[in-house]
Amino acid sequence: MAQLSGHIRKMTSSLENGQVSYQLPLDDQQLDLMPLIGQKLILKHTGHIHCQECGKKTKKSYSQGFCYPCMTKLAKCDMCIMKPETCHFEKGTCREPQWGEENCFVPHYVYLANTTAIKVGITRHTQIPTRWIDQGANQALPLFKVSSRLQSGLVEIALAEFISDKTNWRNMLKGKAQPIDLQQKAKELIPQIEAKLAELQLQFGEDAIEKLDADVIDIDYPVTQYPTKITSLNFDKTPELGGVLLGIKGQYLYFDTGVINMRKFTSYEICAEF
Repeated sequence: MAQLSGHIRKMTSSLENGQVSYQLPLDDQQLDLMPLIGQKLILKHTGHIHCQECGKKTKKSYSQGFCYPCMTKLAKCDMCIMKPETCHFEKGTCREPQWGEENCFVPHYVYLANTTAIKVGITRHTQIPTRWIDQGANQALPLFKVSSRLQSGLVEIALAEFISDKTNWRNMLKGKAQPIDLQQKAKELIPQIEAKLAELQLQFGEDAIEKLDADVIDIDYPVTQYPTKITSLNFDKTPELGGVLLGIKGQYLYFDTGVINMRKFTSYEICAEF
């Protein structure tokens, strides 16, 4: 049996011809998960957690992989990342102005996705199609390209009056989403926010929001068997877990013993046996 040890980082993914492939980073090593589907994979938490920013040991992981001090001072951990409409850069209170300029004042996309139902979301231009894969979406359609994260949040809020901006993760894990005509949904939704779009363009400029004519992206995940009941696995409760790897979707590993959200345990040190 082979082994690979290190601290968990968010699973990396690639999309080719509609099929997703996954790797699990453990520090500077990459565990290719694709050959392990259908095989036994055991994950053992060593009891150590080290902040992915400063490297210090922490008893608890905050904001998916940080110690408490880093969580309170890093811009990437601020509330405005979860709620872009609360951006406070213009007030001069951004935790890290340079980081904000490099990550928030860059092109963002507002999109529709089909996880188990239609939803609206936003992502940086560099996170396409990663963001959709992380959410477990089976379809995605970019609607608008905007100039900043704040603007994407404001457009998202407008659309969220008519459709959800949340993913039902339990339903998402239970199977493949039934196809939705996202193009038709877009045609129905966009006219309902035209007044808001005009208001935002007046505020930020005509070129700030660009309506896109994009194709629907189809996404298929390497899952051999979906569960009818979701049993969550947790390193804090069960330091050694795993079993036969049945598949991967979003940031979840499917075992014959249950599912685990690997991103939740970012910065946990583990030993993978396979």
